[in-house]
Amino acid sequence: MTSVDPVGTPVTAPDTGSPVPDAGPPRGFLGRSRTFAGVSPMTIGIAWLWLSIIVLLPLAAITVQSFDDGWSGFWEAISAPVAVDAIWITVLVSVVAALINVVFGTLIAWVLVRDEFPGKGFVNAIIDLPFALPTIVASLVLLSLYGPNSPIDIQLNATKPALVIALTFVTLPFVVRQVQPVLIELDVDVEEAAAVLGANNATIFRKIVLPALLPAILTGAGLAFTRAIGEFGSVVLIGGNIPGDTQVASQYIQQQVEIDAPVDAAAISVVLLLIAFVTLLVLRVAGRWQSKREDADR
Repeated sequence: MTSVDPVGTPVTAPDTGSPVPDAGPPRGFLGRSRTFAGVSPMTIGIAWLWLSIIVLLPLAAITVQSFDDGWSGFWEAISAPVAVDAIWITVLVSVVAALINVVFGTLIAWVLVRDEFPGKGFVNAIIDLPFALPTIVASLVLLSLYGPNSPIDIQLNATKPALVIALTFVTLPFVVRQVQPVLIELDVDVEEAAAVLGANNATIFRKIVLPALLPAILTGAGLAFTRAIGEFGSVVLIGGNIPGDTQVASQYIQQQVEIDAPVDAAAISVVLLLIAFVTLLVLRVAGRWQSKREDADR
């Protein structure tokens, strides 16, 4: 049997009459047999263990605690008028904030990708500032701007618009960072071809750009909404915490903890978790449906 060494010199190996044993698939750093397309069972186990410790076990614990007084106690906690008001206000202002960010977040992403202007790098950097800034600092900044001593003579504290502004501030990056990569990868030649054929800007955006951006926009809106329904720090100062008016669910939960009603607090927390889970599940199903539709069109 003849082979070639790395420098090209023929090398003849003795014929033993038996095939060369197969070395088998490559082995991972954990010592388990694997292929390049997969991971070892040990790696999967470690991932599940970590996910369970960080996410699943705390969620299970809060769910069990919410039913300490039985189903009737759980229902009584979530159906209390003040609790219903807090959940309703939370969902309402979160939806409004998400819709605002859909419009302006998409616009900001478009400007950052398609336009060149002085200070573009600075603007692109501060988009992520709400992720790094403590949210209570954001509430303090907004209170100084829209509070009783407003330098622009606009007093919005302890109102629903103040809640919307605070939630819009902390959730803006979700939409921008979802839409921006899609815009970068979007084929501009198709838009130019449509313009040559006589399509105006509105038609090009509606027929070509928007369908490509829609999955990213919906994902960003969903993430912004789920973040907003659990937000606390950014609304704690400017919101006013008025029951039935500006008290959001996170503030109601804190109130229940302070008055030694942890079961009621856990019950409202479970409701927020369910809302977030259903939202993310719908987004995932819609994303898969969109992917299958695009594959079918091809």
